[in-house]
Amino acid sequence: MSEEQKGVKYASSFKEQFTARGMIIGAIGAIILTCSSMFVALKISSLPWPIMFVALVSMFALKACRNTNINEINVTHTAMSAGAMVAGGLAFTLPGIWMLNPDADVKAWTLMVITVGGVILGLIFTALIRKYFVVTKELPYPMGQAAAETLVVGDEGGKKAGILFISLGAAAVFTFFRDWLAKIPGVLWINGMMPYGSYGGVWLSPMLISVGYIIGPIFIGVWFIGALIGDFGILIGGQEFGWWDAATAANIKASLGIGLMVGTGVGIIVKGILPKAKEIFGPMFSKNSLGDAIVPVRWAPIAMIVLAGLFTILADMPIIASIVTIIGVWLATAMSSQCVGQSGINPMEIFGIIVLIAAKACSSIGELEAFFVAAIVAVACGLVGDVMNDFKAGHILKSDPKAQWFAECIGSIIGAFVSVAVLLIILNAYGPECFGSEMFPAAQAGAVAAMVGGISHMPAFLIGLVVAIVLYVVNFPVMTLGLGVYLPFYLSATAFIGGLLRFIVDKAAPNFEKKGTGQIIAAGLLGGEAVVGVIIALIIAIQIMA
Repeated sequence: MSEEQKGVKYASSFKEQFTARGMIIGAIGAIILTCSSMFVALKISSLPWPIMFVALVSMFALKACRNTNINEINVTHTAMSAGAMVAGGLAFTLPGIWMLNPDADVKAWTLMVITVGGVILGLIFTALIRKYFVVTKELPYPMGQAAAETLVVGDEGGKKAGILFISLGAAAVFTFFRDWLAKIPGVLWINGMMPYGSYGGVWLSPMLISVGYIIGPIFIGVWFIGALIGDFGILIGGQEFGWWDAATAANIKASLGIGLMVGTGVGIIVKGILPKAKEIFGPMFSKNSLGDAIVPVRWAPIAMIVLAGLFTILADMPIIASIVTIIGVWLATAMSSQCVGQSGINPMEIFGIIVLIAAKACSSIGELEAFFVAAIVAVACGLVGDVMNDFKAGHILKSDPKAQWFAECIGSIIGAFVSVAVLLIILNAYGPECFGSEMFPAAQAGAVAAMVGGISHMPAFLIGLVVAIVLYVVNFPVMTLGLGVYLPFYLSATAFIGGLLRFIVDKAAPNFEKKGTGQIIAAGLLGGEAVVGVIIALIIAIQIMA
């Protein structure tokens, strides 16, 4: 039987959470969201987090069906959101193939092998590392926190629900005027920073301010220090002192940021995951123990061997490159989980580039196959990063992670097939020249294409790598430092505003936060922009298809 806690209805069994109606609703939502995500990722070179949108849609849909509970809603929105970032993983990498070679001939079944392979690897590593990042390390996962807060407060009703939906509505209206009517500028630019190649400014984003507020001043402060190093130190300071020109400065900034993120990934593996290898990876070889895994995964090593063979035979990837890719996904999904958990940002194409470069260093891999490596990694990281938010919400709501994982399987496999189909439809309808054009700029895929040749400034990359490993070992939040160095300054500045607001509230009005009011407002602001962002994405996708 279900129990009542603070007016919220919880499930007490697996079958009350993983339901046929929930998976039907989740599957339909996954198809719609995957279609829109592919179009929007190509069109506007960004992808709004789907979790808030799908949480609300799942709640309203299941409440209309009656006799639901908060855990069934959580499991349903896990299925619904899983395909969106699978589409993002493809859209942020593969169009670069046709940007470099419009005559490239890529078979549909090859794309399917690459995409499904990335999904399967993502499912394996989600099952293995979920407990470490969500339960053991207790990373914030601001999107997951906000989704859980929204579901609980929305289910309880009362004054808190009023605060939540007022803030959600305010952010929704603001986003509508900013993104649809273009009555509000997206970014307030700092013109004095622009000549140095810096995207200096503040993004007018309730969502990112809320992310900064939820994460808190420590992680956000480190993130902003990284932005100061990258823009005021390398771009502006380096050019002012005559140390390097604009192109070199940009290469140093990007390479240092990537090096810091890779070093963090190495640090996570060496310090956090390898010492717990028996608990995390033991289930792949043990008949009777689950360890940290969500479900029995004794099949995982066989699946990896089969995937390595398929990548080699069907995608023409050298066997060494296939093996490096699978090992790289292990590293990259750990990086993605840490990055999303601490910042709410998932630069999946960057993780793809990192493994792509490693594969090129270890084997004589061709240009086309290099994109395949990046796509496999980006799909896996997109899936893991997104679903970790759902698992964070599930941990807060005490959902069964096994039910969530099965829902993830359904949504992500649907997402794999739908995203490949949509990519091929676009390719056949508009021709390969549409990628990189005004119609589909696909900026991230362009960045992957530019990096196929390798790291642009190796000394900066190696410095970042070593520094990050050392800092991670002494418990410094170096992943957010690397993000700050790498990302455009206007993103970091906006997140910093949120962290600064949290610092001020904690000091000036501690009771305000003890009652959870600040978190509720932040969840509403985050949800308002995220929901309208997804709705606009759906409208854009429909207009393009028409």
